[in-house]
Amino acid sequence: MVLGVLSVYSQSRKIPVDTMVKTTHNTTIKGVSLSYTAEAGTQPVWDDNGDPIATLFYTYYTRNNVKNRASRPLIISFNGGPGSASVWMHVAYTGPRILNIDDEGYPVQPYGFKSNPNSIIDVADIVFVNPVNTGYSRMVPNKEGKMPDRKQFFGINEDIEYLAEWINTFVSRHNRWESPKYIIGESYGGTRVMGLANELQSSQWMYLNGVIMVSPADYNVYNNGQPVYSALNLPYYTAAAWHHKMLPTALQSKDLTDVLPEAEDFAINTLMPALAKGGFISDAERNNVAEKMSYYSGLSKKVILQHNLDVPTRFFWKDLLRDKTGQTIGRLDSRYLGIDKIEAGSRPDYSAELTSWLHSFTPAINHYIKKELKFDTDIKYNMFGPVHPWNRQNNTVREDLRQAMAANPYLKVLTQSGYYDGATTYFAAKYSQSQIDPSGKMKDRFSFKGYRSGHMMYLRNEDLIKANDDLREFIKESSAKGKAAKY
Repeated sequence: MVLGVLSVYSQSRKIPVDTMVKTTHNTTIKGVSLSYTAEAGTQPVWDDNGDPIATLFYTYYTRNNVKNRASRPLIISFNGGPGSASVWMHVAYTGPRILNIDDEGYPVQPYGFKSNPNSIIDVADIVFVNPVNTGYSRMVPNKEGKMPDRKQFFGINEDIEYLAEWINTFVSRHNRWESPKYIIGESYGGTRVMGLANELQSSQWMYLNGVIMVSPADYNVYNNGQPVYSALNLPYYTAAAWHHKMLPTALQSKDLTDVLPEAEDFAINTLMPALAKGGFISDAERNNVAEKMSYYSGLSKKVILQHNLDVPTRFFWKDLLRDKTGQTIGRLDSRYLGIDKIEAGSRPDYSAELTSWLHSFTPAINHYIKKELKFDTDIKYNMFGPVHPWNRQNNTVREDLRQAMAANPYLKVLTQSGYYDGATTYFAAKYSQSQIDPSGKMKDRFSFKGYRSGHMMYLRNEDLIKANDDLREFIKESSAKGKAAKY
């Protein structure tokens, strides 16, 4: 007998504008068994007339059997890009499921996912949000079939404005106004959440307990054309060179965390002033700085002088191991190694770490959403979506965060960075923190945690455990504890 199977598919490929699917699950976190509900769905973005112009795909996790939901923290999670889906932290860091990888973060087969025994869902509910054109999120045509203007979504301030409005709707729909609230953003998500802190407060009247930045990108530091800021990369060079055993014995014999303060001091107090002098620096000082820079970076004094002390990160990734193994090192995580067509050149052919991550993340998230969350669609899940050109004008997010903190005594900030991240370096993140509040009156409300891995430090199992515990501690420390919000 031959059995026929009838499959019916939609004739037009589009995402529902407003829908959800709920599923119930069990897991064990920190040795404690618990059940939780996962809500995968879409929620509209509306224009001023109340018509949908986009819909955002989200996944919302709530712990079950909670007696007092009002006191339970809500964490709103974003990744970066711009143009990146929320997949990274969702299925590798804070969510209840993580992808199959080895203890250092490399792909293994069969692809898929497993329980995350370190997820913070034991202490907080989490919603992972995908901005327009990422994940399953898309723009929506009007009644005449015309798509909205892309410019209202794809820019620093545009992104912040519509996401703040969307968050307001989400919090209202899910009755979470009483809850302590946190926003967490990775990479470009750092820029996003700095701006969102003030936009939520000033335009949505929503006050936060915490802002968490994971490997944040601060474009007031990056891509500004000022050579002095390249000094902030030097401590990262030290970390990566230490990992690959390219430092002099005097440094290599020390532990990484004992070496980095020396490199940080040199970067701020010697290298940055030297770069500020430009071509007017004396030959003697230039040579002394280059020699010390070589000592802390693993690069030769010759190539440092050839770059006028301003060595680009892309050259470092290409050159560090050029004469040792001929391999390149990763951009977002310099523990990863690559093989270029030729050893000559000034930059790697490809990002060794990103190809590795896409190798394991893409099958895992597609399988997970359909199999476990039961959200089914023919729309492609955009790991990276079409969002460019991106409007970077009027970037005031650093000042936005300062204003939000000044007006809200509850608000605290945590930054988490991997020492081997060569894209958004850990010392640049430290520097950004120092520049948010020049008065120093709020410096005790900032905290920084570093990890022995890269941009996505949570891919390394040891750091996955530590980073989630650091989040738990931050949530605990930023709790109101019955105290009034006053100075």
